[in-house]
Amino acid sequence: MNPKTILVTGATGYKGTVLVPKLLALGHSVIAFDIQWFGNFLPPHKNITVIKGDVRDTDTINLDGVDSIIHLASIANDPCGDLNPKLTWEVSALATMRLADKAKRCGIKQFIYASSGSVYGVKDEEQVTEDLTLEPISEYNKTKMVAERVLLSYADDMAVQIVRPATVCGLSKRMRLDVSVNMLTMQALKNGKITVFGGDQVRPNIHIDDITDLYIYMLDNPEKVSGIFNAGFENISIMDIAKMVQAKIACEIEVTPSNDPRCYRINSDKLLSTGFTPNKSVDTAISEIIAAYKQGLLKDEDHFYNLKWMQREVL
Repeated sequence: MNPKTILVTGATGYKGTVLVPKLLALGHSVIAFDIQWFGNFLPPHKNITVIKGDVRDTDTINLDGVDSIIHLASIANDPCGDLNPKLTWEVSALATMRLADKAKRCGIKQFIYASSGSVYGVKDEEQVTEDLTLEPISEYNKTKMVAERVLLSYADDMAVQIVRPATVCGLSKRMRLDVSVNMLTMQALKNGKITVFGGDQVRPNIHIDDITDLYIYMLDNPEKVSGIFNAGFENISIMDIAKMVQAKIACEIEVTPSNDPRCYRINSDKLLSTGFTPNKSVDTAISEIIAAYKQGLLKDEDHFYNLKWMQREVL
């Protein structure tokens, strides 16, 4: 493996905080670019340059000497995207378009983009594969779809690799406690009770170690893994996730009506056919969160909830 210089946008976020140390451990140099709304939990390292900046200010992003870009920066999830649609379009779509244009002009050969498995919208198909039409519902989904289309237009100029991840779960130093598995586990630990809205909704899931390993796999295989790939290996209902948590922590499950009946299922056979293999599961994530909480390494903190924190500190 040849060491590369990699620009990671959104580097101090939930996924970036797990991904960047892995890249450094492999001998790569990392430019970690992030607005740091939720703080910076990256440990210091001789091969990391941390830049606090706004991805909308493309002129401030220096691509000199950069080999590859892993673009994670966006306004994450539907509620946050709907808070300020203008901001969401500027950060998640327009900034991506400008960064791709700059990458082409600077001769960057590889652009890995974190899209979302929710771009498909509501589908009746049991197996949601990459060739189905995109019918995004929220501002978040729509910006992801537009950014994908823009990036694909540069496929003749550089290796464009697009991931449509499922809902990510598991531990990060910059934790998120507003995603289903993590949230339900924390509720059980802290309150002895899980509140499930509806419960029949199916959500695809991927462990944070698997999604970050996938970005590295793509980095190493620009030809083999080019184009668009779903990444989610466990389609599980919210109620079943709650029961998985209950099997590890004595807690009550309270079911209340939901106004969101949407189900998401994704099929990742295309990715698996390239040779990528996931190593962890939702069950692993639950166990790891429980262990970290009991050891005092994880606390229920406001900046681990994107919507709550953005409403209070950002907007």
